[in-house]
Amino acid sequence: MDLKKLIDVAAGRLEADIVLKGAKVLNVFTEQLEEKDVAICGDRIAGLGIYTGKEEIDLNGKIIVPGFMDSHIHLESTMVTPAQFERASLPHGTTAVMADPHEIANVAGTDGIDYIMKLCEGLDMHIYFNMPSCVPSAPLEESGETLEAQQLRPYYIDDRVLGLAEVMNSIGVTQGDEKLLDKIADARSCNKIIDGHAPFLGGKELNAYSAAGVRSDHECTNACEAIEKIAKGQWIMIREGTAAKNLKALIDICKPPYCNRAMFCTDDRHPEDILSDGHIDAILRKAVYLGADPITAIKMCTFNTASYFKLNERGAVAPGYYADLVVLDDLTDFKANMVFTDGKLAAKKGKVINDHTAPLPRNDKILHSFHMKQISPDNLKTKEIMHAQRVIGLKKHELLTDEIIIQPTLVGRQNGGIDIKRDILKAAVFERHHNTGHIGIGFVTGYGLKSGAIATSIAHDSHNLIVIGTSDEDIAAAAEAVRKLEGGLVVVKDGKILEALPLPIAGIMSDLSVEEVAEKNNALKRAARELGASEDIDTIMTLAFVSLPVIPKLRLNGKGLIDVIKQEIVEITF
Repeated sequence: MDLKKLIDVAAGRLEADIVLKGAKVLNVFTEQLEEKDVAICGDRIAGLGIYTGKEEIDLNGKIIVPGFMDSHIHLESTMVTPAQFERASLPHGTTAVMADPHEIANVAGTDGIDYIMKLCEGLDMHIYFNMPSCVPSAPLEESGETLEAQQLRPYYIDDRVLGLAEVMNSIGVTQGDEKLLDKIADARSCNKIIDGHAPFLGGKELNAYSAAGVRSDHECTNACEAIEKIAKGQWIMIREGTAAKNLKALIDICKPPYCNRAMFCTDDRHPEDILSDGHIDAILRKAVYLGADPITAIKMCTFNTASYFKLNERGAVAPGYYADLVVLDDLTDFKANMVFTDGKLAAKKGKVINDHTAPLPRNDKILHSFHMKQISPDNLKTKEIMHAQRVIGLKKHELLTDEIIIQPTLVGRQNGGIDIKRDILKAAVFERHHNTGHIGIGFVTGYGLKSGAIATSIAHDSHNLIVIGTSDEDIAAAAEAVRKLEGGLVVVKDGKILEALPLPIAGIMSDLSVEEVAEKNNALKRAARELGASEDIDTIMTLAFVSLPVIPKLRLNGKGLIDVIKQEIVEITF
C-alpha cells in the first residue's frame, strides 16, 4: 500500500484510480444509506464524498455494500475445487470465506491442508483458514490421519490462518483433555480465534467451554440455546446450508440485541444450490423474507464477521478499508450487479472476470486415497433380528438424529432387519484409509428408499465409505463401485449403476467444473428420488452425516453404532 498516495487521494489532491458514482452507500457504523461517491486507490477505499477518478463508473442509483463473508465453510463440502467454488459464489457477492479444511485433513493430514491451501493461492476471493481442531472428530472415529498441536502450530504464522476451527469435542474440553487443551492454548497464545461446535451444550458445561476460550457456535437449532450462548460471551453463526437449515428457527437472533453477536454461514453447501439459489445472498434473501431488517442482515455477514475474526480493515465501506464491495440492485433480492475485491472488478452480471481454473497438482496421497479390499454381500450378513432394533431416525432439514426403538416384524426378521414398508433400511460404513477391514452395520429410518442403494465416500468427518440400501446385494454393489472409483457417489438398482460422480481428490472433491458437478448431483438426486428417497432430506448430504459421531443422538461408523451423548458403541439390537 502506498500510504502517501492513499492520503492524497482521500484529501482530494490526487485523482482516484476508480470512483463509483451515483449510488447509495451502506454505512455499517450508522446503519444508514448515504448518497456519496466511493473513491478507490489501489486495493483500498480512499474516501467517500465527491471525487474524480481515472475511471468513473455511474451506478445509476444502485446500492454499494461491503463484500459478503461466510463465517464457516468446508470448501471440500462444495465438492469442487476452490477455483470452481469462486466461479460459483463470487458473482453472488461473496468476497471472503472462513474455511475449515478438516474434511481433507481427516483423509490426508497436513498434506491435505497444504494441498487445499495451495489450490486457494491466486484467487480473487479471500479464502481464510481456521486450523482443524479435531482430526479425528472424536475418539471413536477412524480417520486417515491424526493431527496434534505440534503439527498445527506452524500454520499460525500464515496471515491466511485466523484461528482454530470448530472444537467439536466439547466433552474433551469440559473434561480437560490435555491434547485438546494444547491446541486451544496455542491458538490463544497467538491471539487467534477459537470456533466452537457444541449442540445443546448449556449450564456449567457451557461455562467451562466458554472459559476455555471457545467463542462461537454454528450448531444452534433454537433461539433459547443461541441466546444462552450469546449471554455467555459466544457469537452465533446462523447456518443455512444444503442439509442443515437453521435460519427460520433462529430468525429472532437477527434482531437487536442479539444480532450484534451473530453472523451467517453455510457450513456445507452443494454446487447445485449455489448455482440455482446463491450463497450468502440466498441467506440474506431468506432472512429478509422471514422479517429481518435488510441493513441488519447485511451487517451480520460483513462487519460482524470481520470484527469477530479480527479482520479490522474489512467489512465496511469506509476510508482505509479494503475495497471489497458489492453493487446491488436492491435490498430485497440482493442480486449482485458488480463485485470488487481489493479494488478490482472481480465479477459482473453473474460471471467472474478471471477464471482461475488450473490443472490439479499431482499428489498420490490425495489422488489415491483408498486402501481397502473388495466388497461383497457376504460382508453385510447380520444375525436374524429377534429383539428390538436401535434405529437411526433422520430429521427433516437437520443434522440431528433420534434413537428409535422398533420391534421387528416377521418381514424384518427374515430380511436381516430391513423392512422397506416401514422404511427401515440397512446402512454400512467401511473403513477405507488403513485397510483394517472394519465394517459397521446399522439401520436407518426417514430415508425412504424403496429399492436400490446409495453409496458415498463423503462421510463426515473421517470420510470412510458409507452406503444405505434395501438389500445386501445392492449395498455391496454400490459400495464396490465407489471403491473402484477411489472415491465418489453412486446410485445402484438391481446391481446396476444408475448414476455416478467420481471424486478423485481425497475421495471428497471432483476435478470437474462446478456446472458439471451440479448437473451430476442433480442426476444422482433424481435417481434417488425415483428409488423412493424422501423429499424431506438431501439424499447426499444427509447420508454423509449419518457417520459423524459428534452430533446427537445415534451415528454409525466402522466401529459400529455409536451413542453420541455417551460416546459409547452400542448394539444394533437389545
